[in-house]
Amino acid sequence: VQLQASGGGLVQAGGSRRLSCVASGRGFSINAMAWYRQAPGQQRDLVAVMSSVGRINYADSVKGRFTISRDYAKKMVYLQMNSLKPEDTAVYYCNAQGVVVTTRGQSEYNSWGQGTLVTVSS
Repeated sequence: VQLQASGGGLVQAGGSRRLSCVASGRGFSINAMAWYRQAPGQQRDLVAVMSSVGRINYADSVKGRFTISRDYAKKMVYLQMNSLKPEDTAVYYCNAQGVVVTTRGQSEYNSWGQGTLVTVSS
């Protein structure tokens, strides 16, 4: 399962940005889709996650500012980021977990996108 993220860029503090991520491949289903971020010199942290039944969790630092959503038919996940702060500057990664069925059977996967850089200027 491949993930392709897009939407990063430079934005001023207080501004908004929308990230998108699409999953592609054959014979797979998606359970959870999520966004993570990694600032320079920092570990990769969860930003938001949405399950297959719509259950959502956010990092405390983004609650009330970021919104995760999914288009199940298109196998996409979005992250609407509002009221951006300089500390939101990071590479944002999309993540998908689910099941893939091949000729050899069924197995779980945990896939990552390539990352998209969001820079928030003060």
